[in-house]
Amino acid sequence: MSEPSSLELLADLLAKAKAAGADEADAVLVGNASLSLARRLGRVEHLERAESRDLGLRVFVGKRAAIVSTGRVQPAEFAALAVKAVAMARVVPEDPHIGLGPPAAPPDPAPLDLVDPEEPSVATLIARAAAAEDAALAVPGVTNSEGAEAGWGRAEVALATSAGFAGFYVRTSHSLSAAALAGSGTNMQRDYDYSSGVHLTDLEDPAVIGANAGRRAVARLKPRRPPTARLPVIYEARVAGSLLGHFAAAINGATVARGTSFLKDRMGSAIFNPGITIRDDPTRSRGLRSRPFDGEGIATSEQVLIENGTLRSWILDLASARQLGLASNGHAARGTSGPPQPAPSNLYLAPGSVSPEALMADIGEGLLVSELIGMGVNGITGDYSRGAAGFMIRHGAIAEPVAEITIAGNLVDMFATLAPADDLRFRRGIDSPSVRVEGLTMAGG
Repeated sequence: MSEPSSLELLADLLAKAKAAGADEADAVLVGNASLSLARRLGRVEHLERAESRDLGLRVFVGKRAAIVSTGRVQPAEFAALAVKAVAMARVVPEDPHIGLGPPAAPPDPAPLDLVDPEEPSVATLIARAAAAEDAALAVPGVTNSEGAEAGWGRAEVALATSAGFAGFYVRTSHSLSAAALAGSGTNMQRDYDYSSGVHLTDLEDPAVIGANAGRRAVARLKPRRPPTARLPVIYEARVAGSLLGHFAAAINGATVARGTSFLKDRMGSAIFNPGITIRDDPTRSRGLRSRPFDGEGIATSEQVLIENGTLRSWILDLASARQLGLASNGHAARGTSGPPQPAPSNLYLAPGSVSPEALMADIGEGLLVSELIGMGVNGITGDYSRGAAGFMIRHGAIAEPVAEITIAGNLVDMFATLAPADDLRFRRGIDSPSVRVEGLTMAGG
């Protein structure tokens, strides 16, 4: 794909849609290329290269809309595709909130620095995976490996609307992970580490990734199942982002408009402690989810969702914004086969001023969570219950490993007591430092 040819194809498709009877239309063309491999115990077990192009057309007939998609990008078939979409739109129910956004010039993607021009060779990926796995196996106490995986990807996105928007951008990605096993028989534990980035230079050293995976697996050996207790909980940074995910779901404009969020009436209210800031920034340079415009051609911008503990903004696309009497803030996400939906991009909790060790220093008995299992969250009430594993905290220090436990509470109460550490790193797209939450129920043996 290239910018001129992609946008020319979409312009042709939109013209065909108008000729078929659409009042408005938009179209998206996504091209993907990827290279990935898995190595285990010195042998490459999986190697795959994939390339695809997918096309999606959305047409509007009055206040009715329909979407068609195809993996065949053939201009000779555009007229038939448009006729099919218009016919579908004429028989679906009306939706008063649908429609295109205002015409706008596409933002320049260059400042986002989203393209690493070099595609790695298979030999390069093998070397990265080997360095990670070998480092994991070298950790004393590691007895086996689940392997290491290395990958590269390139995504090209073109979007055009009949209102006059036409935009194109490219984003690359590199990834590396390792998983190690410690112990034997029924006393075997697994853990992992990984790194991802837009540019190769953003990746962590493979040997560091592997060694971290090995040390974490060894530390989990001989876990206990503690008695049920009510105590403070520290979420490690790599799992603390899950709390941000629950928060993002609660302030999703579509959920709020349906009235199915426990935060639907809390705009302008204190949700978190004073001093807490949560931002979503699709314009961050080299961000894993950065983009110059959203899935509806709206320019992206940084949004302060929580300011000094207070809720300031929903995550909105055009339809949810219209339902709520607001304006879209450029957070529509879409593929080629479904309608746009509001979604976060580079969502993060701003770090605090103390280390994770200081965050737990005054805890007589508590829990450090390093793994979460399941998705037991009620979006309407905020009730929270998830399987977990980690370590007990005793007298301000990490103690014995624990497993087969459940932690439970309510997100309203959890957000109100949440306190962040200073160890924020941008690694996932939804990122958080380690956080402390008070008064959760730990159900064990």
